[in-house]
Amino acid sequence: MGGARDADAGRPLPVEAAEIAAGYDFTGPALELGALLWGGECLADAQIRVPLPMLNRHGLVAGATGTGKTKTLQLIAEQLAAQGVPVFLADIKGDVSGISAPGEAGDKVAERAADVGQEWEPTGFPSEFYALGGIGTGIPVRATITSFGPVLLSKVLQLNQTQEQSLGLIFHYADQKGLELVDLKDLRAVVTFLTSDEGKPELKGIGGLSTVTAGVILRALTAFEAQGMGDFFGEPEFDTSEFLRLAPDGRGLVSVLELADVQDKPQLFSTFLMWLLADLYNDLPEVGDVEKPKLVFFFDEAHLLFNGASKTFLQAITQTVRLIRSKGVGVFFVTQTPKDVPADVLGQLGNRIQHALRAFTPDDQKALRATVRTFPDSAYDLEEVLTGIGTGEAVVTVLGEKGAPTPVAATRLRAPESLMGPVEPGALERAVRASVLYPRYAEAVDRESAYEKLSAREAERAAASEAPPSRGRGGGGGSVVEQVVGSGMFKSLLRSMGTQIGREISRSVFGTARRRR
Repeated sequence: MGGARDADAGRPLPVEAAEIAAGYDFTGPALELGALLWGGECLADAQIRVPLPMLNRHGLVAGATGTGKTKTLQLIAEQLAAQGVPVFLADIKGDVSGISAPGEAGDKVAERAADVGQEWEPTGFPSEFYALGGIGTGIPVRATITSFGPVLLSKVLQLNQTQEQSLGLIFHYADQKGLELVDLKDLRAVVTFLTSDEGKPELKGIGGLSTVTAGVILRALTAFEAQGMGDFFGEPEFDTSEFLRLAPDGRGLVSVLELADVQDKPQLFSTFLMWLLADLYNDLPEVGDVEKPKLVFFFDEAHLLFNGASKTFLQAITQTVRLIRSKGVGVFFVTQTPKDVPADVLGQLGNRIQHALRAFTPDDQKALRATVRTFPDSAYDLEEVLTGIGTGEAVVTVLGEKGAPTPVAATRLRAPESLMGPVEPGALERAVRASVLYPRYAEAVDRESAYEKLSAREAERAAASEAPPSRGRGGGGGSVVEQVVGSGMFKSLLRSMGTQIGREISRSVFGTARRRR
């Protein structure tokens, strides 16, 4: 690469620029990010790339609002899909659906392509569109309460550590007794039962549940449901292996989770994204280092995940991110500054694309200096570069083919080849309805679960208490308890509960239930 030349000037690259460019001269398959910026010039012969096998070593796309982060993840997603790697994207602002349609040519695109040495061709990519709980346009994505688990649910309900532990106790009881928690009314029924005169003895052996804490949990559930969030929990539960599919032509499917209609519920959608990732981690086998990832998962607005997170929650995130790469999954966090991501997680993000930062206030300047310290030593004055680069430009360092960090490179990024904006609503709706997955997940199902079982038990108890004493042989009358225990429905309930004794649901570090295939 030392002999590479600037296409415009026909002269050798400056020594420092040549050394940087040499760090990106990979021999294997790679994604093309853009061209090197040096001395105020864009050097089209000095291409900045990231090796395809290193995409499961995780990454960070950061930068201030309006600096081009969304277009960067679109650019990376396109190239991954083209090389047969499925991609998951969270579309919070509603402007990523355009990845399914060819881009529109124009002067700005042509100028960018010429600057960076890109042969731009309008291309759409095979896509599926999803919506949490069916709120918005997309295939409904739901989780059961049992699967979601107590740690993630505590984050959504904004419970403190003591309340989170109590919720974990409730899940433990329900798991043991075969009281499946499908939706919110199931969980509310179990909490209500455990705080009743009949249910209180059930928890004495495993720590008990205070009436005050139960009341807090019940109120949080009620408020949560009142905000219209009950639709996110239920059946059919989404199978995250759907994200791993390829299109018939061999390209990776791009799964776009449309979140524009729930962007005012950040605690919910950010935690739901973590459930999707945790579910993948639970189910996928170990594969070690692979030639290309099985999936790359873009976690947009990542700071929302960490805000107000408990110590347990942060530990679970750290462990999941650390271990999921051995299952062939790469995770890219998308946020404003590296300080939005805890240090233990940030240290695992080997591929870094940092867009411009603002430095208008003392806090901005502090964040800028902190960001610069997270980069390797470089030939640039990074404080100056990060406040001076334009939209669609970034400071890049990735892991090379041998796993070592590449030199820091200021980069003018390529233009996405798909539509840089949303597709029109009618086209989006037609794409959703045409999906082979739509009939599988479209309609919610409310089968028998904890609420129905406990309601039936209460009905039997009430009926038995109102019935006249029966006379058995010898003229003796059975007690109310004997009548309830002897009833067919209660025996059925006990059989159902008994089938789970000794095989409690296996849960991950997040408390999510492992899927039974």
